[in-house]
Amino acid sequence: MSTALTADPPRLDVAAPAPPPVAGTDLSLFVEPLGDGRARMDFAVDGITCAACMPVIEQGLARESGVETARINLTHRRLTVEWREAATTPQAIVQRLAAMGFRAFPFDPKAVEGEEAREARFLLQCLGVAGFAMMNIMLLSVSVWSGNVSDITQEQRDFFHWLSALIAVPAVAYAGRPFFRSARMAIAARQLNMDVPISLGVLLAVGMSLVETAHHATHAYFDSAVMLLFFLLIGRYFEQLMRRKTRSVAANIAALRAETAVRIMPDGTLRQVPIAAIATGETVLVRPGERVAVDGVIRAGRSALDQSLVTGETLPQEVGPGDAVYAGTLNTSGSLTVEVRAAARGTLLDEVGRLLETALEARSSYRRLADRAAALYSPVVHITAIATLAGWIIAGLAWQPALIIAITVLIITCPCALGLAIPAVQVVASGALFKAHVLLQSGDALERLAEVDTVVFDKTGTLTLPDPALDRPAGLSDEAFALAGRLALSSHHPLARALAAATPGGRPLDEASEETGRGVRAVVDGVEIRLGSLAFCDAVAEGAAVAAAHPDASLIAFRHGDLAHVFAVRQVLRPDAAAVIAALRKAGLAMEILSGDRPEAVATVADALGIAAAGGMKPADKIARLDALKAEGRRVLMVGDGLNDAPALARAHVSMSPITAVHLTQAAADAVFLGDRLAPVAHALAVSRTAVRLMKENLWIAVVYNAIAVPIAIAGWVTPLIAALAMSGSSVIVTANALRARRGRL
Repeated sequence: MSTALTADPPRLDVAAPAPPPVAGTDLSLFVEPLGDGRARMDFAVDGITCAACMPVIEQGLARESGVETARINLTHRRLTVEWREAATTPQAIVQRLAAMGFRAFPFDPKAVEGEEAREARFLLQCLGVAGFAMMNIMLLSVSVWSGNVSDITQEQRDFFHWLSALIAVPAVAYAGRPFFRSARMAIAARQLNMDVPISLGVLLAVGMSLVETAHHATHAYFDSAVMLLFFLLIGRYFEQLMRRKTRSVAANIAALRAETAVRIMPDGTLRQVPIAAIATGETVLVRPGERVAVDGVIRAGRSALDQSLVTGETLPQEVGPGDAVYAGTLNTSGSLTVEVRAAARGTLLDEVGRLLETALEARSSYRRLADRAAALYSPVVHITAIATLAGWIIAGLAWQPALIIAITVLIITCPCALGLAIPAVQVVASGALFKAHVLLQSGDALERLAEVDTVVFDKTGTLTLPDPALDRPAGLSDEAFALAGRLALSSHHPLARALAAATPGGRPLDEASEETGRGVRAVVDGVEIRLGSLAFCDAVAEGAAVAAAHPDASLIAFRHGDLAHVFAVRQVLRPDAAAVIAALRKAGLAMEILSGDRPEAVATVADALGIAAAGGMKPADKIARLDALKAEGRRVLMVGDGLNDAPALARAHVSMSPITAVHLTQAAADAVFLGDRLAPVAHALAVSRTAVRLMKENLWIAVVYNAIAVPIAIAGWVTPLIAALAMSGSSVIVTANALRARRGRL
């Protein structure tokens, strides 16, 4: 086989940030058909500034005929819409968004990343202008008031005020654009977002200061307006930094994806092609130092793979012919020939990315509550400010100080803390779970996991590893062992597959013949060899001794001429199963095993872990037991991986399955976990309990903040500047509290 590339690899140009589509763009090219007359599309939305914009868009689109779901990912500023094709079109959805004041175009991750970078630079520029203006206006204020107040003439005061206005007005016009633009779009769409009261507060403060200066008043508030913008811009910039940081996990996953692969052509030559051109069944070459670009099975070669994404193991894993490999893993040593099972779509890496996005976009009941409160907040804020202004004027206060108090109310009641209360916790908790190799599939999975008081495990593939272990008989030579493995390759029996996996590198015996239900036989060098049941191989006596030593094992016999050997094939506990069970027991959780396996096999595992167990259970039996536990008031977490576990997973209060589970089982589960360890189950319970507690704390922080701040502002005891600091501080407190979700404890 030639190892030289027959042609230069195709050039893969990095796409520049895509501009919004011009009129007439065929949006159908970006639509993903879902079947049953339904379709889905991801839109990038320009104009989303904070969490309060999310319910505006989602509820607005929900009123559009034909739209079934609309979900905003604030981190990516991506809107995912599903609709009925007979009732609406993507063009109609774009027009509806435009009517709400938001510009939408097909989602492109690279374009969004570029737009985020440009916006970050823009915010920094605005922040710099506001900071420069603030320092100069403060310097002028110090110059005015540093001496004896009685010595300052009216002309000097007016001169310094007009000089401050000359600095403040252009600075506010420039630095306030992020807020003014958002407020203008909201008002144009007949909506009220949190930037409307901010913009009103700043503009009223500047406008009132100009009026006061023109009337030779003693006080002007140019410094307060500019300082207000400065601190608001700091909060907005750090909020954007947080969003970009939370996107880093998904970006790291995307970075694991190779753009090209080396295809092995039919004539043995090699050609580097884009992943999209690789088809199932083709073979590709993975060289040392390269990332595996596809999901597949090794057909030739041996190496060590860094599979930490898949298995959670930090040490490279030795692999060889017959072993599965996954896209995103790193080949550290030898070259591998891999038969493709999935390439551009459907890889485990795609599944991980999809589940992570589901976790980040999910809606819990707490988040829906916060969204509804934030949506009601803006009209309530404006009514409160107007009522405050009117109340103070009626009480006899001059209109200028009354207006200052109303401006303060507008600023201090901004719902940033409420808007961030739940999303911040969800993002941090989802990241912590991802690092613990847990991916959520349900929006309220965190809440239901936190309520669990009982854990029910399946045995095979859940408490035990998905692949069985083979005990090699004593006295079996390497040559005979290899021969048994070659014979196993000719059989379709699951026990034979375990033997074949234990003897990699062999090839099937061409002359082998299989007898259904009994075993497989062949003649090698004039000697008959057999592999199969004890009776088929005349190994009943040998099998009795092995069965006595391994009562939980399944047996497969091998006869080579006059010699008979019996292999014990048994399930092996996950490496940390005992430690995890002990930790769950210490946390006060009740546990039991419900398995369809033989009772004696289940009893061995149950005794090793000290858990009550029932074996030989059918799917209906498992459901009946779960219903009985529910009747007792238990909140059950079901952990299983088999096809027969899917109904039980759906019936349980909350459910988890390993990534090795069949697709139907994964679809029924609320979360999946990666790797050979059981620790992700304990991590999921710990993080969920902490996350739900923090969600409640954040909601209370937002409520208590407003309960204290609003009356103080209405009473006139704070200035607009202090109001801005208090508002920003509440958001910082909520975000900092959410970061504690990384340290979940049972």
